[in-house]
Amino acid sequence: MEEKSSARFSEYLFAKMDGQDVSASQGPRKVTADTRKFMRENLLLIVTLSGVLFGVVLGFGLRPLGLGDDAVMLISYPGELFMRLLKLMILPLVIASLISGSASLNARMNGMIAVRTLVYFILSSLLNAVLGVVLVLLIHPGNPGIRKSIATSHNGRAVNILDSLLDLGRNMFPDNIFQAAFQQAHTVYVPKTPPFQNLTSVSISSDPVIGDEELMRVTQYRSGTNTLGIVFFCLVFGTFLGTLGEKGQIVIDFFKAVFEVIMRMVSTVMWMTPVGITSVIAGKILGVADLALVMSQLAWFIVTIVIGVFFYQLVIMQLIYLAFVRKNPFKFYAGLAQGTLTAFAMASTAAALPVTFRLMTDKLRVDPRVTRFVLPIGCNINMDGTALFVAVASIFIAQMHGIALGFGEIITVILTSTAASVSSASVPSAALVLLLVVLSAINAPVYNVSLLFTIDWFV
Repeated sequence: MEEKSSARFSEYLFAKMDGQDVSASQGPRKVTADTRKFMRENLLLIVTLSGVLFGVVLGFGLRPLGLGDDAVMLISYPGELFMRLLKLMILPLVIASLISGSASLNARMNGMIAVRTLVYFILSSLLNAVLGVVLVLLIHPGNPGIRKSIATSHNGRAVNILDSLLDLGRNMFPDNIFQAAFQQAHTVYVPKTPPFQNLTSVSISSDPVIGDEELMRVTQYRSGTNTLGIVFFCLVFGTFLGTLGEKGQIVIDFFKAVFEVIMRMVSTVMWMTPVGITSVIAGKILGVADLALVMSQLAWFIVTIVIGVFFYQLVIMQLIYLAFVRKNPFKFYAGLAQGTLTAFAMASTAAALPVTFRLMTDKLRVDPRVTRFVLPIGCNINMDGTALFVAVASIFIAQMHGIALGFGEIITVILTSTAASVSSASVPSAALVLLLVVLSAINAPVYNVSLLFTIDWFV
């Protein structure tokens, strides 16, 4: 028996040395090892997805209890803190990444990347606007009965597309870079002051004025980070910093160190994702007064948006990646799944920026010089979903009112949706503000925009 055991052991050793499969159970063991490796590498993604699912279950599970406002607020509170932590890191992350990224490339390379990036972002937004128009015309979700069944209120005069584009230029070239950290310029209409009237007697408000009173444009400042101006300043600053050579290296190293510190903070905060996302989604589901009524009345609108988003993400984006990169696109986009889930749950591209940075550099191994240059710009300009949403929503509202749009109006919707998405802010519900611009361009009623507030976070 001992000789047989010794012989078997020797055969096992020689087989191991030759790299042979000597165990019938080695296959299952290998599968188990691969599973553990997958779980270890994608643990954060798995718990993030679990947070999304648990948030949906928790939200719908608590709805029958009829919780009060205080209870809903407390359920949403952890998610609010999570969003505040993410937004806290956005400004230093954008500044450090853009300056260090643009300084690491020469001026000519910066120009080439910037031009290609902007062209791609604009064309992709235009493509989404066209896709949205095609889908909304084919599906025709706008039922006039929806307008009759929901009470609406008039929200006053909307700022037109010219004002939006002019505000884009004002914010791109801020007159005070420190003010840009907490305020952004926007156009409002105020009563025109008579020549000899005391100017201090006029109450200037950002609220629109209704009636026959003569109005004038006024540029004011509102709360909110002017990210576009900061992005432009940092790109220019970093480009010229890179031309200084050794003189500017100490400054470049400083911003690189700041970027690394912020990314380590992001890695720590990300472990709060399951709790934060669960809280946010559950709170939003509980916050809708009559979810069944809203979903039933706007079901076809939601279906149109969802079809457009999934078709663009799963088909068009994959084909674009395959055509230019010549690699498996699904493997790349699977690596960004956690960032996609975070952006969906937070309803904000900006909130997902720190997560996307970490995934691009640590998991997908993309050149950090490129990610630091492109991601902050894309976070503020590349609003593909906004272009699709605004195009669909504007024609949806026109259909509700029985307004037949001609070829000229359709082209106007496509162009204004693209322009509005480029000038949009990467904050929640920015699309609803831009929708007013497009509706004004095609002379459609603006007071039914309130219908979409209840589902904006979802679509």
